[in-house]
Amino acid sequence: MKLTDNVLRSFRVAKVFRENTDKINCFDFSPNGETLISSSDDDSIVLYDCQEGKPKRTLYSKKYGVDLIRYTHAANTVVYSSNKIDDTIRYLSLHDNKYIRYFHGHSKRVVALCMSPVDDTFMSSSLDKTIRLWDLRSPNCQGLMHLQGRPTCSFDPEGLIFAAGVNSEIIKLYDLRSFDKGPFATFKMQYERTCEWTGLKFSNDGKLMLVSTNGGMVRLIDAFKGAVLQTFGGYNNNKGISLEASFTPDSQFVMIDLYVSSVTDITSSWWHHSVWLTVWDRV
Repeated sequence: MKLTDNVLRSFRVAKVFRENTDKINCFDFSPNGETLISSSDDDSIVLYDCQEGKPKRTLYSKKYGVDLIRYTHAANTVVYSSNKIDDTIRYLSLHDNKYIRYFHGHSKRVVALCMSPVDDTFMSSSLDKTIRLWDLRSPNCQGLMHLQGRPTCSFDPEGLIFAAGVNSEIIKLYDLRSFDKGPFATFKMQYERTCEWTGLKFSNDGKLMLVSTNGGMVRLIDAFKGAVLQTFGGYNNNKGISLEASFTPDSQFVMIDLYVSSVTDITSSWWHHSVWLTVWDRV
């Protein structure tokens, strides 16, 4: 299906799931797109069948809490950060609800967690002002970066480069194979005085990046030059909730919390939609 303004405007909410008693803090699709998994502040992990459009299974992480849940490259395992007791990242088998491995190292809350698109490497950033590189096959940290402010991070679509957003004003690009030599590109933005950067994502074509915040805007960045191409703003976000922004697969549209925006023409492309656990269908 080719996505256009008219196609996206024709989408309607087909089904809404209300399985949780508290805020859903993250969700992620499996690599094959057949299932969706969510994590919630009520300590639950809910697995959804996307083909049948119904909840499939609910697991709990009562002791440690659960946040930033991410599928690995297997549809039956996930990694997630903890929001109780400690800041350990946990590697969970969904098949038998058992932990495969623990990743210790962060001393404050993990605020970004992302899997490499090509292998078992994953990356985390924390309020302890570090970014850590991990391998699912080992509990030991594979790489450590100390930064000067709150970091966020993301892999590029080919898994060769990663970006680090630092202190809500700087984006640094690193070659994964030689990150210890420092960034090969650094882009300095206007300092965000009213909010913090909370997310960083590449488009599927690798040409663009989205910088999400806990304020009233999301910025669209040229991934090669670091220039701000567009600012999606006007959100009433007085509570400081982290806006969630994503590209559509064709890299032509941006999905932002309660709205969909065109990368090329924001003025004609705002329309309301539900985000958390809502299945979309075309009518």
